Amino acid sequence: GENGVGGRAVRVGTRRSQLARIQTDSVVEMLRELHPDLHFEIVAMSTTGDKILDTALSKIGEKSLFTKELENALERNEVDLVVHSLKDLPTSLPPGFTIGAICKRENPLDAVVFHPKNCGKTLSLLPEKSVIGTSSLRRAAQLKKKFPQLEFRDIRGNLNTRLKKLDEKEDFSAIILAAAGLKRMGWENRIGQLLSPEDCLYAVGQGALAVEVRAKDQEILNMVSALHDGETVLRCIAERAFMKRLEGGCSVPVAVNTMLKDGQLYLTGAVYSLDGSDSLKETMQTSVNYPQQNEDGPNDDVQHVGITAKNVPGQAQEAAENLGVELACLLLSKGAKHILSVARQLNDAC
Repeated sequence: GENGVGGRAVRVGTRRSQLARIQTDSVVEMLRELHPDLHFEIVAMSTTGDKILDTALSKIGEKSLFTKELENALERNEVDLVVHSLKDLPTSLPPGFTIGAICKRENPLDAVVFHPKNCGKTLSLLPEKSVIGTSSLRRAAQLKKKFPQLEFRDIRGNLNTRLKKLDEKEDFSAIILAAAGLKRMGWENRIGQLLSPEDCLYAVGQGALAVEVRAKDQEILNMVSALHDGETVLRCIAERAFMKRLEGGCSVPVAVNTMLKDGQLYLTGAVYSLDGSDSLKETMQTSVNYPQQNEDGPNDDVQHVGITAKNVPGQAQEAAENLGVELACLLLSKGAKHILSVARQLNDAC
């Protein structure tokens, strides 16, 4: 093939979970349509995050919990590309790697799945002291403030495990999950309530799939870059730049909401204390209405928060990144650093 990878198998790394496999299959399907002459081989592996199931994610303190083993395989040339949920990828990638594609985003909102006995209810209609399961500090912080009558408890495991824990025991009245994962698994009918951004801002990159490659592997980079969705790329660059400037991770509650409308990119970002009582939230916007220029030459390998997207106008990517940084600086100037460091200390001490 003229892309230089013809005649050999392209090996695609993925986590073993059912959702990860479904996500990887969807990406491989798109690549197969673009390159019917190529043979794709899926290599599944377990990650640290899949193995440590008795500890809250925010406690393990390892940023690349679900990605490290996959990146090791990429580094050793055992795979050519890796498919991740973008929200699992740290805002700074290890040297030598880049996100070569971000596919069109699925609904990024959070969803409530109710225990069968609470079918037809919403969070506000649940009895007082009902227990809600979530392993996300971000979700818990926002919802504790909005629904002080409810209790929030940690729940871990992949989607299948968490739904099983909900359905087969009486421990939880409901659990909060990403709508995107439920939809991809074909379990959309389990969504009892979609949480609007007013109820709960979502995680950076939530709902988007990322394809990570070796930054110097031009052939693979060119091949996967066709999967980039321009709007998703700009929204996720802004979100990741915001998170990176705040130095947030899964051990602190940072949340976002983005929208692209009429050439304007809107970013709402917020930080919360663990119990949600203390928070800062602001919205900013910028124009991303730039034409695609022929940017061949020295800026071939320009990355924006780990993303290489040659087919998205460079000035628009820059504007999106600046928007994230500026919004983070605004929150920092209003005291975000204090809220986040207290949240980090409390989380470490728990």
